[in-house]
Amino acid sequence: MTADRALDRVSRAGRNAQLAGLGSKVGARWGVHKARSVFAGADRQQELDREFELKTTEDVVKRLGNMKGAFMKLGQMASYLDQGMPEHMRKTLSVLQQDAPPMSHDLVESMLVQELGAGSDTLFAEFDREPIAAASIGQVHRALTHNGLPVAVKVQYPGVDKAIANDLSNAEPILRLMRRTFKGLDPEPLVEELTARLVEEVNYELEADNQRLFGSYYAGHPFITVPAVVDELSTRRVLTTELADGVRFDEVVGWSAEERNLTAETLYRFTFGSMYRLRAFNGDPHPGNYIFNPGGRVTFLDFGLVKHFTPDAIDDFMRLIKAMVIDGDMATYRSEAIRQNLLTEAAVAVSDADIYEYFSHFYEFVLRDGPYTTTPEYASQTVRQIFAFGDASEGIAQYTNMPPNYAVVQRINLGLLAVFGELCATANWRRIAEELWPFVDGAPSTPMAKRIAAEWGDGPPRDER
Repeated sequence: MTADRALDRVSRAGRNAQLAGLGSKVGARWGVHKARSVFAGADRQQELDREFELKTTEDVVKRLGNMKGAFMKLGQMASYLDQGMPEHMRKTLSVLQQDAPPMSHDLVESMLVQELGAGSDTLFAEFDREPIAAASIGQVHRALTHNGLPVAVKVQYPGVDKAIANDLSNAEPILRLMRRTFKGLDPEPLVEELTARLVEEVNYELEADNQRLFGSYYAGHPFITVPAVVDELSTRRVLTTELADGVRFDEVVGWSAEERNLTAETLYRFTFGSMYRLRAFNGDPHPGNYIFNPGGRVTFLDFGLVKHFTPDAIDDFMRLIKAMVIDGDMATYRSEAIRQNLLTEAAVAVSDADIYEYFSHFYEFVLRDGPYTTTPEYASQTVRQIFAFGDASEGIAQYTNMPPNYAVVQRINLGLLAVFGELCATANWRRIAEELWPFVDGAPSTPMAKRIAAEWGDGPPRDER
C-alpha cells in the first residue's frame, strides 16, 4: 500500500481524536517490549522484535503518524525539560529520546529503492538490518560504504512527511494540549515556530545543508565534531553521514566531575558559539543528539531542526544581556523587552526591582564571575518560570509574552539547562560567556579555551546571510 493511500485511510479527524493517548500508549508499549526483551533469549528477542516492528506504510501512519511527527517531538521535549516531572512519566517519555518501535527491514529496503534506486546490498558493502537509533521522523542504520567508510544511514518513515503536514494543518489540538499542560503560556508563537521547523525537518536535503554548514564552521575544532554528509547516498528522505563513535548521555552521567564539567563546557561553547558567531543553532538540544568521548569531545547529530537568526535578532539578544548582566540597567532592559515584545506596553508600570527579580533568574549562571553549579532544581525552576509567561495572575508574569525568536531560544535554554542539571555542571560560565558574546570577545578563560585558540583560533568568519 502506498503512503498516499495509507494516509487517505487515516483521516485527520481520526488522528486528532487519538491525540491524547497515542504517544503514551505506543511509548509505554515499546517500553514494556524492551523490558520483556531483557529477560528473553536471543531467539525470543528476535521474535518479540518482529512482533512489534512496523511492517507497512499503513502501520507507520496509523500507529506512529502523530507520535513520529509533531507529538513525538513534544514527547522528546517533555522527557528532558523538567526534573520535577513524575518519575514514571519521565521514564515513559524518555523512550522517545533514543528508542522507538522500528520499521521492518523490507520497509527500509523499499525506501532505499524509492530514494536511491537500489537496495542496501547494492548501495553498501555492509548494512546492519537492526536500527541503532530512532529519530523523530526516521530510524538510523549502521553501514559500510564500498570504499570502507563506516556510515550512519537515516531512513525516513514512509508517509510521515504527509502525516506531519496533516497534523500541522490544524494546530488547535496542539494548542489545546499545551494550554492544558502549561496554564500560563500563550502557546501560539511557540507552535508557529515549532511548526515551521518541523516542516523543514522532514526534508533531509535541508538537514544535509545545515549539517554541512556546521561541519564547515567547526572543521578542525579539537572538541566539537560534526559528521560529514555522504552526498551520493543522501536524498530528501535518506541521509547518510559518517558514523560517530562514543557513548550516550546515560553513561556520561556516571563519569567523574571533571569529565562531566568538560562535557558541559563543550556543550555550552557549541550552543552559544553557534548562536552568536554562526547565527544558527540546532533547535533540538536533547541528549539523544549527542555522542560523547572523554576529555570534553562531543559529536553533534541531527541538524533537521535548525534555526537561522538574522544579525538584528542577535543584536536584540545582546542588548538584553548587556543591560541585565553587564550594566545592571533595568530601565534599559524594560524598554528593550517592550520593544522586542517580551513585555507588553503596560509593563512600564512595573518596578525595576520586579523586572530584575523575575528576569535575572534566566541569567543567574552568568551574573556572577566565579564557579557556578547548575542543579536539577535550577533547571526545574527555569521550566516553571518560562511557562509562567502570559499568566493572568498578579505580578510581572501578566505582562510577559514569548515572541517567535525567543521560543527557539527558550528551547535552547531548557534543553541545555536540563542536561547541565543532570551533570551538576560546574564552571565559571560568566568568563566562558564573555569569550562568546560578540560585544565582549573576552580572552580564553579555561584550558579548553586555550587549546581551542591554539588549534582552531576564532573559527571561520561569521555567517553573513
